[in-house]
Amino acid sequence: MRKALRWGGIGLAGFLAVSTAWVLAYRLLPVPGTPLMLIRLAQGYGVSHDWVPLARIVPDLPLAAMAGEDTRFCAHDGVDWDAVEAAMEENGEGGRLRGGSTISQQTAKNAFLWPGRTWLRKGVELYFTGLMELLWPKRRILEVYLNSIEWGPGVYGAEAAARHWFGKPAAALTRREAVLLAAIIPSPLRWKADPPGRYVSLRAGILERRMGIMRRDGLADCL
Repeated sequence: MRKALRWGGIGLAGFLAVSTAWVLAYRLLPVPGTPLMLIRLAQGYGVSHDWVPLARIVPDLPLAAMAGEDTRFCAHDGVDWDAVEAAMEENGEGGRLRGGSTISQQTAKNAFLWPGRTWLRKGVELYFTGLMELLWPKRRILEVYLNSIEWGPGVYGAEAAARHWFGKPAAALTRREAVLLAAIIPSPLRWKADPPGRYVSLRAGILERRMGIMRRDGLADCL
């Protein structure tokens, strides 16, 4: 038993050291790829992914992404407990299943982990989320998020998405184009930014209104 505990302690210490070094490395270095990219590649999709710094992404896009995915991104420490509670209540009442994942949690999942809904993966996701919030500024979390998420079949990151959907770099997107990109984030393999369907157009209008509220109330000050 003592031997097993000793080896278990060594394994845990090794995991903590490697994971911390990994998170610190991604604070400075571009994320070259994600597990989802490899999964999609095995499914027959290509990979279009061009890393760009946040300064080369039109400011409306990060704000629109926050409006759609995590309006309290600047205020929470990685987990939005109000959103989690609301999701649990809605799911418990038999409504449409929804999650309470923040942009920080989605970034941890995309950069470091595999897709899945098991309790083990969720626990590891929370661990990486906490490390990121401790070691990265909010702008870096958002930068990695916008450069890593899926935005279409084989399309990853804001630069590739802007070129795929609108034929221009992420720095040259109009406000409407940026909002349309943010509108398809929840279902990028089903929804299109150009031409947008009726639902995507309606969702984009909602996001634009939220963006105005966020600016008014200072909810995007961390940018």
